[in-house]
Amino acid sequence: MGRSVRGEFAYQAVYRYLLTQITQMRGAEDERLPSLRDLARRLRVSLATVQCAYSLLEAEGRVHTVPKSGYYARPAHLGPNETRHHQALPLSGSPPPCATLEPLLLAHERRLGGQAQEERVAQAVLRRAIAARLTHSSSRYWRAEDVSLSPDLPALLYTSLHALNLQGSTILVATPCCVRDVQVLEQLDMRIVEWPLEVPDFDALARLLEAEKVHLAVMPACLASPPGRWLSPDEQRELARLLGLHGVWLLENDQDSEQCFAGSPASHLRDWVDPRRLLVHGTLEAIVGAEAPIAYLLSPHPEVREAIARRNFRLPPRRVLALARVLSRSDLDSQLEQVRSTLRGRMATLCQLMDQHHLGDWLAYAAPQGGYTLWCRLHRSIDIDSLCARLHSPALRVLAGTRFSVQGLFEQSLALSWEGDDAAALGQALAELARALSDLHGADQPVAG
Repeated sequence: MGRSVRGEFAYQAVYRYLLTQITQMRGAEDERLPSLRDLARRLRVSLATVQCAYSLLEAEGRVHTVPKSGYYARPAHLGPNETRHHQALPLSGSPPPCATLEPLLLAHERRLGGQAQEERVAQAVLRRAIAARLTHSSSRYWRAEDVSLSPDLPALLYTSLHALNLQGSTILVATPCCVRDVQVLEQLDMRIVEWPLEVPDFDALARLLEAEKVHLAVMPACLASPPGRWLSPDEQRELARLLGLHGVWLLENDQDSEQCFAGSPASHLRDWVDPRRLLVHGTLEAIVGAEAPIAYLLSPHPEVREAIARRNFRLPPRRVLALARVLSRSDLDSQLEQVRSTLRGRMATLCQLMDQHHLGDWLAYAAPQGGYTLWCRLHRSIDIDSLCARLHSPALRVLAGTRFSVQGLFEQSLALSWEGDDAAALGQALAELARALSDLHGADQPVAG
């Protein structure tokens, strides 16, 4: 695997190892990569560490997962930023490394030391911790048996939706979105209808539900990401009313809930819907950081729990117990507030530098209410592929808006995120972005639309 870099997390070393293997592949078709278990045994690391490395590569578009088959590298002739069917949606829910609770997790794991841990018992402890964390009232609560765990979010979703016989049905997806579960929905041969969430139009949603027989809706719990738009309680209530009126199941994405800058939300969409038609999914990676690539799904339906239990997903016991301790800490909320403060400060810096480089001449954007992505709309149409090809700074990640839509919507939108901590490098990257936009538009200043 090569030598680890001093101070590097284990998942980063595995990521570098896999990246080396992928770059050496030259096949025209997708090539299968080692399984989680094989790679963990070979590199002498935990399953969670390997899953984290694969998640990072999947977010970059270098690998994709096929339920019940494994991970596959993309052909070498396709660059990591090129779009392709089933690879349009990058990972969501993972804060930058500077805004994670990973040090706390690793400290708890060190305290557990070499104690022998039984996997079944460890998972039971973590399920109780997640159920308690997501319970907010005596009338709407979760039980430990309602929680299922997996190192693989797509497999968890595939199994649960198949158990409910939802394959082949029509689903409604709130977009733009950056969740990998949409890939699973496509693999279940579901017909996908999109509802743009940039500015929610509930009249349009009502007409859509009248015209279409929708069986399932994929919606954010409270924070629509990447737009970074918070859904107010009134909006949540109206959305739940429309779904209930038409008997639509809700698959709620809880990954970004803790990234609202104003603090932990008082209500979520799930609080207003019929629990008999409710599934909630998320990842601990979104709360703790990349060293916690464990997905969870909450469902009161026995057929879902039994189907997932038959899959027998394996998780490293010591890491699972350490995560349970993190979630059960009394001061977790204060630590999450520090994470949110860091994210809020980074976003403020990004927006300030955007203004300094006069990017408002080319892009319409507003400071988000949460998350770490700035959603922008171009004033004039340009060739997005040409724009992205001209940008090379590792400090700024620029993704085309079409990558956040199943049907190729948002052709003239961009998602920007600050990578790393160097504000000077970010400023230089934004200057490069401004020059590229100016060159592609020509000498004339654009007129805002």
